Amino acid sequence: MNEYGEFGVIGKSVPKKDGKVKATGEAKFGADITLPRMLYGKLLRNGQHPHARISGIDTSRAEKLKGVRAVVTGKDFPGILYGNFAHTRDYLPLAIDRVRYIGEEVAAVAADDEDTAQEAISLIRVEYEPLAAVFDPEEAMKDGAPLLYDNKPHNISSSSNFGFGETEGGFRESDWVREETFKTQNIKHGMIEPHASVGLWEAEKITLWACKQSPYIVWRQMAMALGIPPSKVRIVQTYVGAGNSGGKQEALPMDLCAVMLSKKTGRPVRFVHTMEDVLTIGHMRHSYKINLKLGLKKDGSLQAVQIRAIADGGAHSSIGQLSIFLLGMFSLAAYRIPNFKYDVFRIYTNKQWPGALRGHCGPQARFAFEALMDMAADDLGLDHFDIRKKNALHPGDVTPNGFKITTCNLTEALDKVKEVSGWDSKKGKLPKNRGIGLAVSAFPTGSNIMGHTACSAMLKVQEDGTVALQTGATDVGQGCDTVLPMIAAEVLGIQAEDVSFAMIDTDVTPVDPGTWGSRVTFYGGNAVKIAAMDARNQIAEVAADLLEAKESDLVFHNRRIYIKGNPDRGMDLEKAIRHCQNKLGRPIMGRGTYNAPADTVEFSVGKGNVAPTYSFYAQTAEVEVDPETGKFDILSVVTAHDGGRELNPMLVEGQLVGSFVMHQGQATFEGIERLDGQVLNPNFLDYKMVSSADLPDNLSFNSVGVPDPEGPFGAKEAGEGASAPALASIANAVSDAIGVRIKSLPITPDKILEALKEKG
Repeated sequence: MNEYGEFGVIGKSVPKKDGKVKATGEAKFGADITLPRMLYGKLLRNGQHPHARISGIDTSRAEKLKGVRAVVTGKDFPGILYGNFAHTRDYLPLAIDRVRYIGEEVAAVAADDEDTAQEAISLIRVEYEPLAAVFDPEEAMKDGAPLLYDNKPHNISSSSNFGFGETEGGFRESDWVREETFKTQNIKHGMIEPHASVGLWEAEKITLWACKQSPYIVWRQMAMALGIPPSKVRIVQTYVGAGNSGGKQEALPMDLCAVMLSKKTGRPVRFVHTMEDVLTIGHMRHSYKINLKLGLKKDGSLQAVQIRAIADGGAHSSIGQLSIFLLGMFSLAAYRIPNFKYDVFRIYTNKQWPGALRGHCGPQARFAFEALMDMAADDLGLDHFDIRKKNALHPGDVTPNGFKITTCNLTEALDKVKEVSGWDSKKGKLPKNRGIGLAVSAFPTGSNIMGHTACSAMLKVQEDGTVALQTGATDVGQGCDTVLPMIAAEVLGIQAEDVSFAMIDTDVTPVDPGTWGSRVTFYGGNAVKIAAMDARNQIAEVAADLLEAKESDLVFHNRRIYIKGNPDRGMDLEKAIRHCQNKLGRPIMGRGTYNAPADTVEFSVGKGNVAPTYSFYAQTAEVEVDPETGKFDILSVVTAHDGGRELNPMLVEGQLVGSFVMHQGQATFEGIERLDGQVLNPNFLDYKMVSSADLPDNLSFNSVGVPDPEGPFGAKEAGEGASAPALASIANAVSDAIGVRIKSLPITPDKILEALKEKG
């Protein structure tokens, strides 16, 4: 910022730094990594039994095949369970005694080429004793149901139970009470790049090159599963072909098998999943059955909310304990709710397991809540905007569970989306079979819900005035490789192209929680800003002597340092740095660490301020339904978002578009299809996702944010929040168009036709 308070870099639409290397094919993704003497790995999966005991594994034929260098089974590993939370860890690198879903890994081979590795896999014989399986979570909870884990009664993987206020009293005082059940489905991340990794174990040191969105989570889990200190593990990040907030978060069997096979052979081993692997194994969105009950006064004010829900947890816990907590958190995060009761269970079933996915249970929560808000408005004769504005959170509010609302422009977002969408001229006035729907949401900017939350940054100012920046943040397409350098550039008075961004190498870069929860720009950005200020202060101390001025009077702008009010009295930044380093022997190294001033979250009682600040969204969708076929088109979507100051408006819009489009798929046709635990659509021909041809003709995004005092240069979240209202706005629009509420996703043509038939 110059002496007039104007930004030199912040607020500009700077293209992503990696755009050129990706467009030209120079970027090295996981599958592009090739090392001398490298072997090729393949995994043997349980291909037919949703639940079975392993009575024997014979690898002798595979081991004798020419070109096969090593074979591993579960017994080659220490047998240590690993995972995210101590009380829910249930992963093993390879199954040992039992398989719990079709697709679970039971053995791996390393060979001279992929064809030989694939042939070797076919030669391994596994003896299975089939066990009774269970696929429906409600059936899995019943007495006598097959148990996936002997120490988990009723197949309860985890639960989240808490409440605030007097819920029953709130319902008694309500003039309107309604209870409905909503269902959501599993969807996959849909990343174009499949998982890939190369493992090398040499001299008691493990190195894994892999496309991970949170390399330090993998770093910790690898050490845990192998029973070695983290100092013996090195993760080198490759370019990531999308992770979509969860798809490449954790250590996978392929990663652990790569390094174990390398230990056996003394050679690097590469694994690359097929897309069928990706769509068959775990990590996907949780499916829920949500029973939601609301109580309101005649004026539309919320009095009580009760949620009872069941999440299908599949065969492993993954990050599910957090997931089911978040469903409750997102139900509390937009409105003033005086009384709240929450009971949710995550249940093991013999299916692939869900974990985190963009929006992480926010879209499911808002899908149910915003539907009932529409029903309340209609029954009470209230305007859909007015009922939401009446209950909206405001700056200074503290929710019953302890969310501290700082900057909040939710009512302004509602006003903006109403204006831009032309709601008043459309609601109740559209042609037959057309409808318009509204939804709101809130989203945390980062969180303090994990053991490690702080971010750190280091930077070195080079002799020519450029900067080498290192953080623990991973770019998965969201643009931190561009935004974080912009922050450093703004502080030091240079341009974004003057700042390089290092990819993660856990032996070199600062330890970091990872890329999840819309935290990187806020946490990492603050750390970078502090590191840049540290470097700037070092330079200013020397420049002040050279210019015979006070440090506080110096302005860093346009690669120069000058005295405020007198631009001619100054010097080139490069000259000051050369003097520091070459004359005085002072290398300019900046360091910064940031952790948000948020409360400790007590998961057991659902209490605590999970984030330093929150973003807010309002969204309308307009649809047209064909009553003959049941198909519908999304004609327009208008979003107003309070995301603080936009550091790079172009990248913010890209994130908002991506968030909506991904959830357009879940609302309309996307989902994993299974029969007795077998995935029926494990490829992109059968697993349908939104393409450019499906996009609405009109996508409008409108910022109503104000700079947040805690955010770096006033920024807040803009990576996932737009996902949360999308399911609800589309579903509410379809309901408006056909006059019938569809309470399960996706909203397919057959569901619409059936609803119209029942309506008569």
